[in-house]
Amino acid sequence: MSERDRFPLLVPLMSVSVIGALFASFVIGPADIPVADLFAQLLEGGDTPEALIAREIRLPRALLGALVGGVLGLAGAALQGFLRNPLAEPGIVGASAGAAFGAVVAIYFGLAAVFPLALPLLGMAGALTVVAIIYVLAGRDASVLTLILAGLALNSFAGSLTALALNMAPSPRAALEIAFWLLGSLSDRSLDHLYLAAPFIVLGSVLIFANGRALDALSLGERTAASMGINMNALRFRVVVGTAIAVGAAVSVSGAIAFVGLVVPHLIRPLVGHRPSQLLIASALGGALLLLVADIGVRLIPTYQELKLGVVTGLLGAPFFLVILLRTGRATR
Repeated sequence: MSERDRFPLLVPLMSVSVIGALFASFVIGPADIPVADLFAQLLEGGDTPEALIAREIRLPRALLGALVGGVLGLAGAALQGFLRNPLAEPGIVGASAGAAFGAVVAIYFGLAAVFPLALPLLGMAGALTVVAIIYVLAGRDASVLTLILAGLALNSFAGSLTALALNMAPSPRAALEIAFWLLGSLSDRSLDHLYLAAPFIVLGSVLIFANGRALDALSLGERTAASMGINMNALRFRVVVGTAIAVGAAVSVSGAIAFVGLVVPHLIRPLVGHRPSQLLIASALGGALLLLVADIGVRLIPTYQELKLGVVTGLLGAPFFLVILLRTGRATR
């Protein structure tokens, strides 16, 4: 079966898989509640313990897993297509590190304890601030290389500030809270986190999805894309700012979850004929599926304390990253 024939089947199949993973994520948890009772309590909207578990714990966790994983996969595919670099991922523009530092500031100064939504708000502010600084440093007509270098510099700087906050934490408890948040997790997230992050994730995703045709043209080279009427400045703005808004909002509620934006596009690219426009939607679905399955896994693994989601994705993604490096090195010889 050719790649052209695979894509119409791939998207419905992955969509059904994501719906199945959403269902599993909602019904699986430490509290042993029958599935029928769980859905009945959710629909009735009462104040029973089962209703609160369904509405305030299970539902936000499942939906955030799909949203966060989806936007990480989407942003990774868009950046790899825009930068034409198979090793690109959302952190390369500094959005993830900026969001992490903003959230750490909320924890460090105790704002998150007084006003819980200060954590995602400052996280998104950190991501947007980093991207704004990148634009100022790189300039409006910056080349791809300049954009990457500016992003890497800001990514390193934001990471150093986060490490400084961890080092200067006012108490061991604050340091532990910062360290645990940086490991990434979807536990203890409420509907408030979902309502706050979802609009920004959707807005950023819309900006990214608008670039399918432009990324297809760009795969033929910048000059060819320009001859086809593609505005490179507008394309760069939509990809970078869309990534900053969406990934910043995702990281601000989930913490740092690595490698999803790198791994998922690589796994799916051969199935869509290496077409960036088709890779966007497929990577979004693949990212959602991967993160939902990983989050289900951390609940099923018998450990004294639930594993952090970022730890699991890092353990899975790091070996894959090394394989990509080896293949890339062989291809350039």
